[in-house]
Amino acid sequence: MACALAFSAVLLQGCSPEVGSKEWCTDLKEKPKGEWTANEAKDFTKHCIL
Repeated sequence: MACALAFSAVLLQGCSPEVGSKEWCTDLKEKPKGEWTANEAKDFTKHCIL
């Protein structure tokens, strides 16, 4: 039963855009910078600014 609930939760999250894609950059721009991870900040700089 617990496995079924966990699996359902994963399916309901949906697919997130690929890191570096235009959609990913837009999503991250809308996310408060205080909530960004170090990897997100690095990837944003690499893919969305440069």
